[in-house]
Amino acid sequence: MRNIVIIAFLVFSFAGCKDGSKSNTKDGELTWLTIEQASEFGSQSNKKKFLVDVYTDWCGWCKVMDKKTFTDPALIKYLNENFHVVKFNAEQKEPVTYKGKTYNWEPMGRNGINTLGLELLQNRMSYPSLVYLNEKLEPITVSPGYKEPAQLMAELQSL
Repeated sequence: MRNIVIIAFLVFSFAGCKDGSKSNTKDGELTWLTIEQASEFGSQSNKKKFLVDVYTDWCGWCKVMDKKTFTDPALIKYLNENFHVVKFNAEQKEPVTYKGKTYNWEPMGRNGINTLGLELLQNRMSYPSLVYLNEKLEPITVSPGYKEPAQLMAELQSL
């Protein structure tokens, strides 16, 4: 059943994309990819960097960023043109396959952690954190903490 849902999401999300390098986005919205989808894009000829929003369900500042930062029209336009945006729940219990490797949930800390979160955040667990990856999914930098739209825009433009 999970595979059917993933396939349906991919079909509807990427319908009309000729080269797979960008998703079919609605004006004024970000189209968030899963980490698995990002892994697929990274293995193709790709011209955009990746921004991975590493969050947890209990993180209040993560929710504020979703409501206030990631809804800013100028930021949405810039991200859609220059980045693939990815959401990753660092505490998800489902295994994740990323760049050919499977990462599992481990019972550590308060709520456990998916080991991909440890890798992406370089063992410095802080939420929210933005992980920037180049076009080949190679790490550029990790930026912890809440960002106002103007702060995030400046950060994005400096990459």
